[in-house]
Amino acid sequence: MKPKKTVHVEFRKALAEVLSRVQEKLRSANAEQLPIRMYIAGGAAVNLLTGSRTTEDVDAVFSRRLLLDEDIKLSYRDPDGRARFLYLDRNYNDTLGLLHENAYRDSRPVEIPGIDRKLVDVRVLAPVDLALTKLGRFADQDREDIELLAKQGLIDSASLRKRAEEALGGYVGDQDYVRTSIDIACRLIDSVRPRKTRR
Repeated sequence: MKPKKTVHVEFRKALAEVLSRVQEKLRSANAEQLPIRMYIAGGAAVNLLTGSRTTEDVDAVFSRRLLLDEDIKLSYRDPDGRARFLYLDRNYNDTLGLLHENAYRDSRPVEIPGIDRKLVDVRVLAPVDLALTKLGRFADQDREDIELLAKQGLIDSASLRKRAEEALGGYVGDQDYVRTSIDIACRLIDSVRPRKTRR
């Protein structure tokens, strides 16, 4: 019996289509300007790292400034036939949340079917950096994303705290709220992260 398709499979297909539309915009670009690196954050990054979680928007920044003459969006259906929507968020801004200065340098390449790495080098934030981006707002969805990353053993509290403290050194303003979020996130990670078995 074939396994039932999940919404995550359909989401991945939709994500690949959104990225292919970005790629098409670059085909006429000067070869010296390519490839353009695309750094994905948000729910789409959580999906690429864990295979779970869907979202309606693709949060991403690029290594070069892009002129997009139209919104990149599409509709698709999940396995139950329900209509869903996915778009490239042109208003995404990475300066208003916690982000380590080396986050893009430490990002991971991901293979997306149909995407030519000579045009678009698609990368996803490392799990610890993705978790950091969740600490500024730290809403229910952000906590769930951190919990998911921890359950899959992708982040640990010590690394998160160290990376967050390093990142805070470059921020101006009241840090009390974020420091409280760090403490809560570390306790959450410790409560759900798989324990290493002793031999």
